[in-house]
Amino acid sequence: MSRKAQRGFTLIELMLVVVVIGILAAIALPSYQEHVRQTRRAEVTAVLLENAQLLERHYTRHGGYDSGTVSGLASQSPATGNAVFSIVPTLAAESFTLTATAVPGGIMAGDACASYTLNQVGQRTPTDRKCWRR
Repeated sequence: MSRKAQRGFTLIELMLVVVVIGILAAIALPSYQEHVRQTRRAEVTAVLLENAQLLERHYTRHGGYDSGTVSGLASQSPATGNAVFSIVPTLAAESFTLTATAVPGGIMAGDACASYTLNQVGQRTPTDRKCWRR
């Protein structure tokens, strides 16, 4: 009497594969999300510093941060596409403050670095090193 060779997978084999995939996902997903957050932090930092440079140029040309029309300031980060941070400048004659706030419901909304500020003398908040890499 000859037996036919079994084909396919048993239920136990399928369950083992599902468990292994679940464990890998549980380890990889938080790591991936933190990597995305680090990228977004670096991106908003670059946009804020670029806006500060544009404001400094405007100050040297016009004698004040609030005189005339400041052109080229980014109002969000990333500069194109879906906003992760919204950027609002507060301008006075001798000072400025750039405030970047995470968009509600976005990936950065619950982050420790959900709000950034930068002023004309280079003061940065929050002072956490993970927010402002130097």
